[in-house]
Amino acid sequence: MRISTAQYYATTAANYSRNLNNVMKTAEQASSGVKLETAADDPVGAARLLQLEQQKAMLGQYTTNINSLNTAQAQEESVLDSINNVLQKVSELAVRAGGGSLNDDDRKSISAELKQSEEQLLSLMNSKDANGKYIFSGASNNTQPFVRNSDGTYSYQGDQTQLELKIGDSMSLGLNDTGWDVFQQAINAARSSTTMLTPPVDDGRVRLSPGLVNSGPAFDANFRGGEPYKLQFTSSTQFVITDATGADRTAEATGGGVFDPNAKGGSDINFRGVTFKLDITPQAGDNATNIDGFIATHSFELSAKPDSFVSNRAPSNVSTVVVSNAAVSNAADYNSFFPEGGAVLKFTGPGTFDLYARPLTSGSTPVTSGTVVAGVATAAGVDFTLSGGTPPGVLNPGDQFDIAVNTHQTQNVLDTISQLRSALDAPTQGNPTAQRFLENTVASSIANLNNGKNQVDLARGAIGARGNVMDMQTDQNSSAGLINESTGNSIKNADPAEVLTRLTLQQTMLQAAQLAFARVSQLSLFNKL
Repeated sequence: MRISTAQYYATTAANYSRNLNNVMKTAEQASSGVKLETAADDPVGAARLLQLEQQKAMLGQYTTNINSLNTAQAQEESVLDSINNVLQKVSELAVRAGGGSLNDDDRKSISAELKQSEEQLLSLMNSKDANGKYIFSGASNNTQPFVRNSDGTYSYQGDQTQLELKIGDSMSLGLNDTGWDVFQQAINAARSSTTMLTPPVDDGRVRLSPGLVNSGPAFDANFRGGEPYKLQFTSSTQFVITDATGADRTAEATGGGVFDPNAKGGSDINFRGVTFKLDITPQAGDNATNIDGFIATHSFELSAKPDSFVSNRAPSNVSTVVVSNAAVSNAADYNSFFPEGGAVLKFTGPGTFDLYARPLTSGSTPVTSGTVVAGVATAAGVDFTLSGGTPPGVLNPGDQFDIAVNTHQTQNVLDTISQLRSALDAPTQGNPTAQRFLENTVASSIANLNNGKNQVDLARGAIGARGNVMDMQTDQNSSAGLINESTGNSIKNADPAEVLTRLTLQQTMLQAAQLAFARVSQLSLFNKL
C-alpha cells in the first residue's frame, strides 16, 4: 500500500500532537497532584465522586440535625428539671396539708402557696423554644399545649405526634416529647368511687374511702370487668363482696372478708387493685352485744369513676348556644368510636353536625355525623345537651365546640393541684364528712403527684437515652466521613510515583517519535541515484 508524503506528514503530526498532549497532561497531574479534573478523565471515577459528594452533603445535614436535637433536648431537659422541682415542692406542701394539727386558716395558707406553684407549673408546661415554638405541643407547635377551662380544669390542646429528625441513613430521633406523653399519661390513683347504699340515712358508724388504685393492670383487667360491686357488711369485723352478676368475690379481698378495726392497717381493704380505707366509728349506745347488728345494716357500691366531659364553645361562634351537659348514653358506641384525645363538635347547619377527632385541621374527616333531636346532639355514644341562644339550641353553620374527655385513668398534675386546693379551701372544723373528704383528697393527691413525677422522670430518662444514641451516631457519621474522604482522594488525586514514571515514559516516547520523524522525513529517492 502506498502512503503519500502528505498523508505521512499528517499522521505523524497527529501522533506527535497526541503524545505531546499526554506529556502535558501528565506533567500537569504531577504539578497539581490531581488526576481527575473533568468527567472525561475517568467517567466511572467521576460518577463515584458525585456519589461521595452527595453522601458528604447528607452527613453534613445529619450533623446539623444532631446539633438541633442537642439544643432541643437541652432546652426540654432544663424545663423538665424546673417542673420536677415545682412538683417536689407541691408534694411537700401536700404532705404538710395532711397534718392533723392544722386548722382551716393554716390549710388556706397552704392553698395560696399551691396556687402560685400551679401558675408556675402551667407556665413551664407552656414553655417555648428559642424559635418561639411550644416545646410540648407535638407537631402543632404553634398551639399552646395547656389551657385552663372555665370550670378550673385543664385541657391539652396539642397533638400526640413527636417530631423527628434523621441523624443517619437509617436512624431518626424525636426532636421533642409531647405534653400528652409527659403530663397527660400520669396514672390517676383516684379513679374508683364508693357510694353508700344502705342505710338510706348515714348514721356515721361506717365510712369507706373512694379508694386508691395500687395496681393499674389489676384495676383495668379485673376491677373494671365486674363493676359495680356491692360490699355488704355482715358484722363489725366481716363483709361480703359481690360483682355485677351477683357472684361472690369476697375471697379476692384482703383477709377474705375479715378485718380488724383495732389493728394498724387492719381496716384497709385491698380488692382487685384498689385499696379502700374503712373507718368504724361506734355511736352512743353501741356496745359489744349490739354493734354487729348496727354495722351489718351498711352496704356500699364500688365502681370506677365514669368518664366526664368539658365543653368549650369556640370564640368565633355566631350563636350563644352552649353545651350545658354531656354524658355517655351508649357505652358500646362510646368505647368504640369516641376519639381518645378529645373531639370537636362542628355544626354544618342549624340542626346538623359533624364530630371530629382533635385537633381539627383542613384534612380532618368526620368520625360521625348527626342531627339535633329535642335539643340533644348524640355523637359516638355521647349526648350533648344544647342550651341558650335565640331561638334556643339553634346554631349557625361553622359553630363548634371543643370537647375534652376525662377518663380518670390518667390525670394531669395541674388538675391534681387544683383539686387539692379546692379541698384545702373548704372549711372542715366541726364537720367530720368534710374532714374525711379532705383526708381522701390529700392521700390521692400525694399518690398522683408521685405518679406525675415518675412520668417526668421517664421523659428525662428518654432524653438521656436519645443523647447516648446521638453520641454513637455522631461517631459513626465521623467515621463514614473519613472513609468517604479517603475514597474520594484515591479517586481524584494522583499517585506521585505512578505519575512520574508515566511522565518519563511519555517523554521518552515523544523524543523517539521526534527522532524517527526527523530521520524518515529526510529520506528521498534521490538518495538512491
